[in-house]
Amino acid sequence: MKKLILLILIFFAAVAISPLLINEKGYILIAIGDLTIESTVVTAAIMLTLLFIALALSMTLVRGSLRLGFGGWNKIAFANRRRALKDFKRGIAAFILEDHQQAEHLLAKAAEPSTFTHIAYLLAAAASSKQSLRSNTNHYLALLAREGSDFKGSGLESTLVTIKLLISQEDFAQARGLIDEHHKHIGHDARLLSLEITLSLQEKRFDYVIEQLVSARKQKTISGEKIALWETSAFYGAFNETISKESKDSLALRWQKLARKLKQSEAILWAYCQVLAEHKITEPLNKILLPVIKKGADDKFLQKIRQLPIFAADELISAVQKQLHNDPHSAKWLSCLANLAAKSQQLPMAEKAFNSLVNLAGRQYDVIDLLTFSQVLEQQGDYKKANQVLNKALGQIDGFKNNILAINNGNEQK
Repeated sequence: MKKLILLILIFFAAVAISPLLINEKGYILIAIGDLTIESTVVTAAIMLTLLFIALALSMTLVRGSLRLGFGGWNKIAFANRRRALKDFKRGIAAFILEDHQQAEHLLAKAAEPSTFTHIAYLLAAAASSKQSLRSNTNHYLALLAREGSDFKGSGLESTLVTIKLLISQEDFAQARGLIDEHHKHIGHDARLLSLEITLSLQEKRFDYVIEQLVSARKQKTISGEKIALWETSAFYGAFNETISKESKDSLALRWQKLARKLKQSEAILWAYCQVLAEHKITEPLNKILLPVIKKGADDKFLQKIRQLPIFAADELISAVQKQLHNDPHSAKWLSCLANLAAKSQQLPMAEKAFNSLVNLAGRQYDVIDLLTFSQVLEQQGDYKKANQVLNKALGQIDGFKNNILAINNGNEQK
């Protein structure tokens, strides 16, 4: 703009000075072959000035049109990518707001045009999984597999989410391939170790899981509750395999060889008791349960005993009755006696104990007691009372669900 103004000023200066030079016009003659051009100095100066200004204006116009052209081409060429980026951002926001249907739609739409193809497909798969749309999730996971696993580009977190989705889709073979591809990270990342244990349990590699639990117990980020669940599943599966493929003696020998610290683990002890009860191995089971009942201190384990499929429970019942003799109105011992009697088909004893339990002041029974009580009444032909007890149990289950929902809603609002 400054140049243009300067040129205009020069032009007007030339126009202003030219009359002064009229008397001294000067003379110019240009000869090119047969062509001759004659002009005065003033005329030539004016024409050159005008030509210079015209050229300058032309260059300015051409430069502006080129800028406009490149800008327009850029807008047209990258409009699709900008829309994809906008959809990608909206999709992430929808995912955070748990609008999984909208999130899936936007992220799948934005995946190809955007530069975030891998993460877009990954989040779309997660959103469809939240909606239990198995076929959609499989489709996005297939597209992810086609994209390939770019560990350096997407990081381990992306791989972890992919493995978790594959396990939830029960695509254990592909999940195994992906874990093995990053196997060197298992010893350094507790999250990958957790997925390795979860997948190995699905693959029924129980002895391998027991080995991995040694590392899991050293990880501060893995909760004790989760380790206890893994221990129960792994040792239950291993004990079952031992007795199924070998013998009862092999199971007893395996238990004896366990370290004392492992034997004292409630999760492992419970897994062993379950296998013994399911295979009706009474004597070793009683050796474990009788001391627990006689001490009577471990209320949590006493409650678990009610769930064991014990068919020969005479010794255990006798020990519980001694405890009741000292404390006839104890809810935990009445519950234990009633459930043990029901399991061993001593129905009148079970009904009497259940009646005493439900008649205690306050509600000192739980859903397990009511469901078992209902079964005892039904087996004895008292269908009306059985239905009443069953309805009461179902009411407690519904109330429990409502409480859980209320707690979850409260946490979400916070």
